[in-house]
Amino acid sequence: MNGFRPDPGTGRPTRLLNATNLVAGYAGTGSSDVIAVDDVSVYLDEGEVLGIAGESGCGKTTLGSVLSLTARPPLYVRSGTLEIDGKVQQLGQGHKVPRTWRGSVVSMLPQGAMNSISPTMRVRHLVVDVMRAHGGVSKSEALDRASDRVKSLGLPARVIDGYPHQLSGGMRQRVITMISTLLNPRLLIADEPTSALDVSSQKALIDMLKQMLDTRIMSGVIFITHDLPVLRDVSNRIAVMYAGRIAEIADAADIVDMPRHPYSAALLNAVLTPDLETRKRRIHGIPGSPPNLAKPPDGCRFHPRCGLAMPECSTTTPPHVGNDLVYAECFWAAKNPGMAVPVAQLTVEDVGDTEDLVSTGAGTDVHRDAGLPAGKAG
Repeated sequence: MNGFRPDPGTGRPTRLLNATNLVAGYAGTGSSDVIAVDDVSVYLDEGEVLGIAGESGCGKTTLGSVLSLTARPPLYVRSGTLEIDGKVQQLGQGHKVPRTWRGSVVSMLPQGAMNSISPTMRVRHLVVDVMRAHGGVSKSEALDRASDRVKSLGLPARVIDGYPHQLSGGMRQRVITMISTLLNPRLLIADEPTSALDVSSQKALIDMLKQMLDTRIMSGVIFITHDLPVLRDVSNRIAVMYAGRIAEIADAADIVDMPRHPYSAALLNAVLTPDLETRKRRIHGIPGSPPNLAKPPDGCRFHPRCGLAMPECSTTTPPHVGNDLVYAECFWAAKNPGMAVPVAQLTVEDVGDTEDLVSTGAGTDVHRDAGLPAGKAG
């Protein structure tokens, strides 16, 4: 989507985000918590867009909440280190995050515009509230900055005085994007911002994010979505999550054309894409369901659904094959270096004992057995 910004001294990309060993979970009804982000590390260079994809319930929205410092009960961050633009923050119990980090260092762009703004407030009043809460500026300064931002992004000036119901769905999402970035955050976490938009509104929002990166309103974006065709066009790299862990990270083109993890390939094989080749191939679903994260399977968490599973996959944690920025956690990838996953052998018809598997369809998710409300793990 956008070019990396090299360090003037070394010529290499400047590291913007180091998020290491993140662990976060939802409090259960008893002693059983649901660990939705399990020892995840994410790295991002300046000017880069990292896409995060996966099935519902894989933990991608939970990861976004951790990275944006917006985790709220029943979600608790257990441990991890967040370094953004050289500033380090320890996460977990006993570690307090400075208020100045939220909005100016990292900001969250939520997925539902109407769920993020009061229907009884004009946009100008929301702008003032946000700027006063985070920036300590006067009302006139806040409105001047918002007016300048609206003009620079090509939005109609009337949106400042409008109510949310007077704006179209796509315009509401762009207005929320503008408000979320008024403090020029170094990192923007975009949580499924295009999920409720039509194709033309999706393009308008993506073009707006590109413009904001080019003009350095923010320096990097983590783009969370289940829409792989969108990620292919918007991201530099894509991270594929499964059952609270990252299964694979690679360049966007490589994930699409040469996936190294069986789950990445299976996910792509189950998605309709707007390509001519789609008419020539069969779309295959992934049998079974993601595991219950209150009691995940041993070894590789995808092995009950994987047609390439080996004996060690069910007993041993898979190896990390690659480096920090491009890797797969998979025994098959370790034993077949440089090869793409063979599509014909991706999945198995018999996924074995499904006692610990839960549905991730509408109304249910990975916390059902833990007694938590649906829709939390993302």
